[in-house]
Amino acid sequence: MRRSLALALAVVPAIAAATPYDGVYRQAANADCGLVGVDGGALMIKDGIFHGVDMECRMENPVNVTDMDATLYTLHCSGEDDHWTERALIMNAADSDGIIMLWNGYAFRYETCQGE
Repeated sequence: MRRSLALALAVVPAIAAATPYDGVYRQAANADCGLVGVDGGALMIKDGIFHGVDMECRMENPVNVTDMDATLYTLHCSGEDDHWTERALIMNAADSDGIIMLWNGYAFRYETCQGE
């Protein structure tokens, strides 16, 4: 019984799950929160998928960062006929309702789209 349960779990595909960072975020102060994934619009994290400009990334292998309100993810991304893997750290912004996202060499601050 135990062996067949382990086999069944190994075969079941990973189900996307919400993250603590799920939400819609402005790319810039004047971003249109109704447009997700385009220049001048918003970014979205939903059910473990980061939706950026003309790309999306599956957020996998979350690792909580000790003594920080932050999570390190392995991102499996695709967009414009390309596929790549990145590591990114996401944390809640301390002084606003938004997130900070760190990619190798880059740091971005995104404010939450409120009521739009």
